[in-house]
Amino acid sequence: MSEDFRLDMGAPWLNLLATRGRHFGARPVERIPTVERLRAWLARSDLTPLTPVTDTDVATAHELREALRPLALGVVDGIAPTADEVGALTRFLAPEPVHLTALERLHRSAPPTARAAFARLAHQAADWLTGPLRHDLRACPEQDCRGVFADPGGRRRWCPSPACASRGRVRALRERRRANS
Repeated sequence: MSEDFRLDMGAPWLNLLATRGRHFGARPVERIPTVERLRAWLARSDLTPLTPVTDTDVATAHELREALRPLALGVVDGIAPTADEVGALTRFLAPEPVHLTALERLHRSAPPTARAAFARLAHQAADWLTGPLRHDLRACPEQDCRGVFADPGGRRRWCPSPACASRGRVRALRERRRANS
């Protein structure tokens, strides 16, 4: 199902980018169009806020996602960010107190609001985009996808979507056949 969440991109902030599939294609897929879907995505990402998720939170999630996209692609493509792109992310970097508890494992308190959950994602993204993990970022070469994913081994060519890899392999086979004929 094309509306299923992509949770295999390598980090929650990368999974947020994948909530809009085929972003650069003629028919993008929006995976968090409603409060219910955002609530479900936050739950799957261990970011369920203590307060109810609202329609405003859905719009804010989309804003964060689209603030992250040019920065992530810029890191992959070696393009310096603009001041506006940095400012768009900076708006989400509000400090949020973190409370840790020792239960059966180390546990971090739930974010009080969806906005606080977005702040956690923004901080994670900023750490990745400015630290050594930026070297592990790749973008899918499929022009309608361009999904950014973590590739710590440096061996992946396409994003984790089987559709992208399949299309890429078929295209490469056709090009080889054309070259040999």
